[in-house]
Amino acid sequence: MNILLFGATGAAGGCVLTTCLASPVVDKVSAITRRSLPVSHAKLRTVLHQDFLDYTKVADSFEGVDACLFCLGVSVTQVSQEDAYRRITHDFTIAAARTLKARSPNAAFHYISGYGTHIRSRQMWARVKGQTELELIDLVGAICWRPAFIDTPPSESEPRLFAALKPVFRLLKPFPNWYVAGEDLGRAMLQTTVEGLRGRLIENAEIRAIAARVDRDR
Repeated sequence: MNILLFGATGAAGGCVLTTCLASPVVDKVSAITRRSLPVSHAKLRTVLHQDFLDYTKVADSFEGVDACLFCLGVSVTQVSQEDAYRRITHDFTIAAARTLKARSPNAAFHYISGYGTHIRSRQMWARVKGQTELELIDLVGAICWRPAFIDTPPSESEPRLFAALKPVFRLLKPFPNWYVAGEDLGRAMLQTTVEGLRGRLIENAEIRAIAARVDRDR
């Protein structure tokens, strides 16, 4: 399986990258990123690119792809203005999905959304993500993942408050609706690609259940 990955320098995307590199079903990972990755691997190809609204210069990276794992995003605590948040959360994502559809029309598209996303929410971030989900499902039959707390190793990209509260959030591990390990999110993405699932919203408890099928199906 050939994977195209966005957001590999982030906390969740870094976990997904680690999972992909360790997975026997993955042959190659092309990571589109603005800066070099602190990891090297025989499966990994890093594609440096700056304009996430126009992928013309790296369009060949979208060819021969089985799945695009779109883990790129930003917290509303880091970008609170709606225009800026929408540009990163919605516009970057839709541009990638359109390029994937043109270059690898049969590829799966996976989008990390978030718990509480709803297009009619009172919260700006939830409305933007809700709109993005609907457009992606219509455009490429995307699977949109709605994790609650994602447990990841420390990352420079995550908000400081979130990092400080991680030990508290880890107490949620026994509760399937509220906790998921970053590696399990990656495992679930790969598993649903293998199973051919498309056009779904998947909440936290189901993410954990899908990840659990990986070991059971081996």
